[in-house]
Amino acid sequence: MAETSFIPGPDTARAYRDALGSFGTGVTVVTTQTERGPLAITVNSFTSVSLEPPLLLWCPARASLRHDAFVSAANFAIHVMAEDQLGLAKHFAANGEDFSAAAWQPNALGAPALEGVLARFDCCEFAAHPAGDHTIVIGEVASVTTRPGKGLIFKRGQYGGFLEQT
Repeated sequence: MAETSFIPGPDTARAYRDALGSFGTGVTVVTTQTERGPLAITVNSFTSVSLEPPLLLWCPARASLRHDAFVSAANFAIHVMAEDQLGLAKHFAANGEDFSAAAWQPNALGAPALEGVLARFDCCEFAAHPAGDHTIVIGEVASVTTRPGKGLIFKRGQYGGFLEQT
């Protein structure tokens, strides 16, 4: 199979997105509490930044109607979705204000804590940095909750699980 090379730009935007999609990521749902009620967004731009202090980042799109609420949130929770939570991840990708599909309760910081996730990182706002068409939101982790299980993966526009190699 032949290699393809290109310079990212308006004419190669689809090819650039496809190239980025070849990197598989976990699926997360970020939640916060707003004046209007609980709010969620499904994201795959999530990574650890620092162990000391414990910092994480995620990147909401500036074009998202939920962007401003999350960038200005004093705290939020990042949920690592389990392999069987595709429906919930898709639900919050489409509608961040409808929590009728989710079992949840407020965490110690007041953010919605979804039940059944593999890991939850309860974060306080640490910093936010503009970055092109997204914002880099950095949270300081106040507490972590985990359970055993396999995570939901997103790669090349498709959801799936993790194939363990022996």
